[in-house]
Amino acid sequence: MLAKIHLSAFFIFHSSFFCSVSECINFDDIAYLSSILSNPIEYLKGVGPLRADLLKKELQIFCFGDLLTHFPFRHLDRTTVQPIGQITPQMDHVQVKGILLSMELMGEKRGRRLVAQLRDRTGIIELTWFQGITWVQKAIVVGQEYLVFGKLGFFLGKPQITHPELESTQEANAEGRSFLEPIYNVTEKLKVRGLNGRSIAKLTQQLFLLISEKDIAENLPSDILLKENLMSRWLAYSFIHFPTSTIQKEQAIARLKFEEFFVAQLRLGMLRSARHRFSRGIVFPKVGSFFNDFYHKYLAFPLTGAQKRVLKEIRQDMGSGKQMNRLLQGDVGSGKTIVAFMSMLIAIDNGYQACIMAPTEILAKQHLENFVSMLAPLGVETALLTGSTKAAAKKKLLQGILDGTIQIVIGTHALIEETVQFKNLGLAVIDEQHKFGVAQRAKLWQKSNIPPHVLVMTATPIPRTLAMTAYGDLDYSVIDELPPGRKPIQTVHRLDDARPQVMDFIRTEINLGRQVYFIFPLIEESEKMQYEDLMKGYENVKAWFPEPQFWISMVHGRMTAEQKEVNMQRFVTKETQIMVGTTVIEVGVNVPNASVMVIESAEKFGLSQLHQLRGRVGRGSEKSYCILLSGSKVGREAKDRLSVMCATNDGFKIAEKDLEIRGPGDIQGTRQSGALNFKLANIVDDRGILERAKFYVDNLLQSDPDFIQMENACLKSFLQADQSKTAWGKIS
Repeated sequence: MLAKIHLSAFFIFHSSFFCSVSECINFDDIAYLSSILSNPIEYLKGVGPLRADLLKKELQIFCFGDLLTHFPFRHLDRTTVQPIGQITPQMDHVQVKGILLSMELMGEKRGRRLVAQLRDRTGIIELTWFQGITWVQKAIVVGQEYLVFGKLGFFLGKPQITHPELESTQEANAEGRSFLEPIYNVTEKLKVRGLNGRSIAKLTQQLFLLISEKDIAENLPSDILLKENLMSRWLAYSFIHFPTSTIQKEQAIARLKFEEFFVAQLRLGMLRSARHRFSRGIVFPKVGSFFNDFYHKYLAFPLTGAQKRVLKEIRQDMGSGKQMNRLLQGDVGSGKTIVAFMSMLIAIDNGYQACIMAPTEILAKQHLENFVSMLAPLGVETALLTGSTKAAAKKKLLQGILDGTIQIVIGTHALIEETVQFKNLGLAVIDEQHKFGVAQRAKLWQKSNIPPHVLVMTATPIPRTLAMTAYGDLDYSVIDELPPGRKPIQTVHRLDDARPQVMDFIRTEINLGRQVYFIFPLIEESEKMQYEDLMKGYENVKAWFPEPQFWISMVHGRMTAEQKEVNMQRFVTKETQIMVGTTVIEVGVNVPNASVMVIESAEKFGLSQLHQLRGRVGRGSEKSYCILLSGSKVGREAKDRLSVMCATNDGFKIAEKDLEIRGPGDIQGTRQSGALNFKLANIVDDRGILERAKFYVDNLLQSDPDFIQMENACLKSFLQADQSKTAWGKIS
C-alpha cells in the first residue's frame, strides 16, 4: 500500500511470459489477509458521506489505508509561536497566536472577501478568506484567542495570511498534542469545507485508535532491519505522523524510503527472476557461417571492447532456452546498430528470421541501406516494409515473410499490422524503444508461437539509478565506449550578438563542402515565449545564405511524411547544403557530411534533447561543431545546461546531470512517469538508499526466490495481501 507505484509501467517488454508472478511463486498456502485499512473512508468517525466525497475527489483518499499513507509534508513545532512584530518577508509559513480583533466582509461578487485582524502584544496581522466565507463567519468569534498557521504574504507592506488554518487556543490546549504537529497538504476546496491540515491530523489520530501493529505488519526480514538499523513498520507509520522528536520523524522517513525502494525493486526483480526461471524461449545453439564470415571477412572496422562484451551477453541470452528481454543503451555513435545487426545474423544462422522496427521511415530506410551493403556478400534476403510500400510490392513482401524466403525485415509501425505473418520470427529489435507504445510492441512479440528474443535499443543514455528503478525488470547492456578515431564534437555557447561571426564560420564550412543544420524550438510565434519560430528563422537563414549560391531544405512536424521525406533526401544527397528544422530530426538522420549543428534558442531545450541533436553531426571523418545560440538573458538552470553541454560529450555524464537538474519524474525516455511515483523516496537525493535496497533484493532473490525460508515469510505474506491491489500480469 505504501509505494503506490503504477506497475503497468514496469511490465513492458514481457508479453512472452503469460503467467503472473503469483502463479510462478506459490502463494496458495497463505490465506488472504483482509485488513481494516481497506475499509471505505466514509466509515471513519468524523468523515461521513459528504466529507468522503471531497477526500476522494481532492486527495484520492478512498479507504483507511489511503489516509494512512497521506503523509505530512512537514511538522510544526507547537512550542514555536512567532511574534507578529518580528515577521519578515523572508519567512514562508508562520504560526501566530492572538486575539481576533475584527471581522469584515468586503468587496462584491468575485472580489468578495472576508478580512479579519489578529493582534498579539507585538503587532497585527491580516487574515483573508475568498472562499467558504459563510462557514468561516459561523466558525470564528471576535474577541477569542486563536492559534493561526498559514503561508505568509505581504500586501502594501503588511503581513497577511490567506485561507489560514485557525483554531481556538482552548481547543488546542484541551487536545494536549505532541509538540511536533503534522502538517498535511490539502486543497482550497477542502479548506473552505472545514477540512484543513489539522482536520486531516484529527482524522489520522482517529484512525490510529482503530488500528494496531497487526494491521501494519512487518514486511522486511529481521536481518535487514538489524543491518540497516531500521525501526519496525508499525513504529515508522506512527512516528511519520505523530513523532515526539525530530529524531523519531527522521528515522521513520528513512525506514519508509527504504521500504518504498525495496518493494519496487522486489517486484521488478521477481519479474526478472521468474522470466529467467520459467519463461520459454527459442534456443539458438550455434554461431554459424553468417556471423563468422561477416565478423572475420567483411566487418569494416574492429569492434570496441564494449561491443564485444554486449554481443557476448546477447549470445548467452539467446542460447539459454529462456526468452531474452534486453535493453541496449549507448551514446550517440557508440555502435548499437552493428551489435543488433550481428545479433540478427545469429538468428539466421539458427534458421530463424529477424526484424528491426524503427520509429520513422527515414530511419528504416537508413537501416536498409546499411544492412544491404553489409549483407551483400552473404546472400541474406532483406526487405523494407513501411506505410508507403505500394500494394503490389507489399503483397509480394508479405508472402516472402510468411514463407521464410525473406530473412531480415526492416520496417516501421507497418510491421505490427495483422497481415504481417512470419514463418519463424526469432529475434525482434526495437530501435528507439520509447517512440513506441506498449500495445505496439506487444503485437510484434505475438507474431511467433514461441515469443521471439527481444532487444530494445535507446540512444538516450539512462542514469544508473533511473535504469534500476524504471527498467529493473529487464536485463540491460551498456555500450560505454566510442569507436576509436571518432573525433569529439566541439561545442560552444554564443549569444545572439555574435551571430555575424557564427554565420561567417558556417559559410566557411559550406565552402569546404560541408553541410549544416539549423534547429529551432517553435513552429509558430508565441506571445508568451519570446523565441524565434521556425518560419521566421527559415527566412533569416535564407537572408544570410541566399539562393542560388546556397540551397536550403526545411523539415518540421506539420509536414506530411512525403514532404519530410523529399526534403530530407535532398539534404542526404547533398542537393541542399543547409537543413532548417525542428526536433523532428533529433532521431534517425545520418548525414556524415554534416559538420555543424546550430541550435537556436538553445536555452529552451533540455539536456537530453540538446545531446541528441548534437549527435546528428560528428558522423564523418571531419571535425564537427555544435553552436548553442541563446539570448543574453538566460536563467541559472539554463546556464547550467549549456555549460554541461560545452564541458563534455559523454552522454552518461549528461544524463546524470539531467536527472539531477530536472528530477526523476520528467526525464524523456522513461517508460512511464508512474514508474517513479514514490511518496517519500527520490532516486536522486536517496541514491544510496536505493542501491542498498537493490543489494538486499538481489541477494534475497538469488538465495530464496520462492520465499521458502522462514525469515522471508513476512515478505511472502505482504506480497499475497498486496496481490489484490496490484496488476501482477505481464503485458507487452
